[in-house]
Amino acid sequence: MAWDIILGCFIIVLARIGDVSLGTIRTVAVVSGHRGLAWLFGLLEVTIWVFAVSAVIAHIRAEPTYGLAFALGAATGNYVGVTLQRWLPFGEQVVRVFTREGAALFERLRADGYGVTKFQGEGRDGAVTMLFVQVGRAKTRHVVRAAREIDPRCFYTIDDIRVANGVGSPT
Repeated sequence: MAWDIILGCFIIVLARIGDVSLGTIRTVAVVSGHRGLAWLFGLLEVTIWVFAVSAVIAHIRAEPTYGLAFALGAATGNYVGVTLQRWLPFGEQVVRVFTREGAALFERLRADGYGVTKFQGEGRDGAVTMLFVQVGRAKTRHVVRAAREIDPRCFYTIDDIRVANGVGSPT
């Protein structure tokens, strides 16, 4: 295989990683209500895609490996995009923690400056406390870390928040 074909395939793979990753990030921006970022990510995503797909179409008959490079880049772009999405600084999440150490964790999270709502409940093995904590995506891991420090056996779920409304809620 000639070096120009290898280089062409490499560029197509990189382009597809870029445009598919941007598509994932754009989707998060749309769901989070960040219209400006969604617009920018969409513009970049489609611009890269147009050039990548036109390069493949122009060379696919003579060099079918361009098609494989296109597919490889798309698959890898999904992986990279989901990985990047975890690190994005925008978006709100709610962490729900189910614990037997509710009082201690409630006080710790309040002392750390988080808004926490506490509910008492009954689980499979007895009384539990359920804590709801709304945080920016970047702070989610801090809440989980605090929960695990106080109750290593706690159960938690994390969900993205599209819209939240209330007195004092973040905008």
